[in-house]
Amino acid sequence: MASASLRLESDYPKISPIGRGLVIRQPWAEMVVRGQKTWEIRGKPTRIRGDIAIIAAGSGSIIGTCRIISVRGPLSSNEYALAYTERGEADVESPEMPYLKTYAWVLDQARRLNSPIPYLHPKGAVIWVRLSEPVQAALQIGLMA
Repeated sequence: MASASLRLESDYPKISPIGRGLVIRQPWAEMVVRGQKTWEIRGKPTRIRGDIAIIAAGSGSIIGTCRIISVRGPLSSNEYALAYTERGEADVESPEMPYLKTYAWVLDQARRLNSPIPYLHPKGAVIWVRLSEPVQAALQIGLMA
């Protein structure tokens, strides 16, 4: 007879591997993983949707995850100015558009990891990093903690 505390592998939620990391400068990376910044402002749209890792630029570490659910834009200057909380701004002090064409990558389900996960940053990677299989596995373990 099986013990009541014994759990089968099927009892645990299935977490798909996260294969990409988005490089974001601090303090914005921290704001994203805390759910305080739900728009990542970029000069180009992205076709990527789903779960991604958040990498704090220059740290060599993944600090959390989130999900890209959509892209808005190009934004008008009015849309950009009114969305200061989504951009992680305290007020409307910076209504100037950062790019000729400005897009909002809409983020959801942000989660900060209990411990950062180191990764090897490939030379020349500026926006996206493809995560190695060992890093993907470490990230899955980190998300279950």
